[in-house]
Amino acid sequence: MSELPFFEARHADLRARTRRAGAAFARVSERGEAGDVDGAGREAIGICAREGLCRLLVGRDHGGEGLDLRALCVVREEIAARSALADAVFAVQGLGSHPIALAGPSALATRYLPSIARGEATAAFALTEPDAGSDAGAISSRATRDGEHYVLDGTKVFISNATIATVFVVFARTADTPKRAISAFAVEAGTPGLTITPMHVSAPHPIGRLSFDGCRIPAANRLGSEGDGMRLALGTLDFFRTSVGAAACGLAARALEEARRHALARVQFGTRLADFQLTQAALAEMATELDAARLLVYRAAWVKDHGQPRVTREAAMAKLFATEAAQRIVDRAVQIHGGVGVERGSIVERLYREVRAPRIYEGTSEIQRLVIAKAIIEES
Repeated sequence: MSELPFFEARHADLRARTRRAGAAFARVSERGEAGDVDGAGREAIGICAREGLCRLLVGRDHGGEGLDLRALCVVREEIAARSALADAVFAVQGLGSHPIALAGPSALATRYLPSIARGEATAAFALTEPDAGSDAGAISSRATRDGEHYVLDGTKVFISNATIATVFVVFARTADTPKRAISAFAVEAGTPGLTITPMHVSAPHPIGRLSFDGCRIPAANRLGSEGDGMRLALGTLDFFRTSVGAAACGLAARALEEARRHALARVQFGTRLADFQLTQAALAEMATELDAARLLVYRAAWVKDHGQPRVTREAAMAKLFATEAAQRIVDRAVQIHGGVGVERGSIVERLYREVRAPRIYEGTSEIQRLVIAKAIIEES
């Protein structure tokens, strides 16, 4: 990837550093597949902390290296190629910490961000609810002011890092009027009234349901002013959405490499699969789609890093194309492998389960198409 014009020398160094930890990340996947999902998640945070990767998620004022979207994308692509579980845990460490930073200088930033940068605390981002997925504005969890506290009631689902997080950024309704409707709060694990229940999805991940029943949160744990919640949520997603495309590129790149190796080794009818024109055509399409996805991802990251305040359209294009392309690339890799491609425990079978979620989380493909269309229609 160093041949692309979007990178500086430090990005190449970061890619090499992350790649050197590949075997450690691969062990995280093996541990998760064996059933120790929470242990795998904690191990992933430990590796990221040891390699200094958690510092990429936090600004310099709080012990991090500053937010560089290209660096985040480079790291996610490399981690995802070895472990989607580790990639997701790392990404959500950023999703959970970013609203705290966006809310501006505060005691909360001083309390949480340095420990997140060191990997001593694990963050989570709690927005989705049973009846509020793509329609985030429909959340019904409510935070009611009671003196110097808020009383939080409601349910969150599909919350990544739920079962290993030490702090959650939780979005809840504080009013019925649109202007002040949704606010954000830092809620620590172990707070009375918070119950965490693991959820089980196709690819192992420390994900769960949060139930709040009379959960009392100090008013000082509110991020920004009342009503700032949706701004913080959308600002966070706008920044991190491009990196979802990068993770998809990592999954696709691994699938392409596995398909190439298998095609070179597998002999049918006395001929290597790699020598059949249909196999060659499949590999050519896979490689072309992967390169196109990478170009969209790193263009969006470069634009953001060079001062464009919002990259809503570019990020939506990158996430849409990269995740959809990754699904097709992994599917072709399974097809090239034949029967062993669907055998539980094979790498491409695992990739097939892992590649599905990125088309849904942080904005479904359908939502990305609407975002792109709106940007086109509103062009002056």
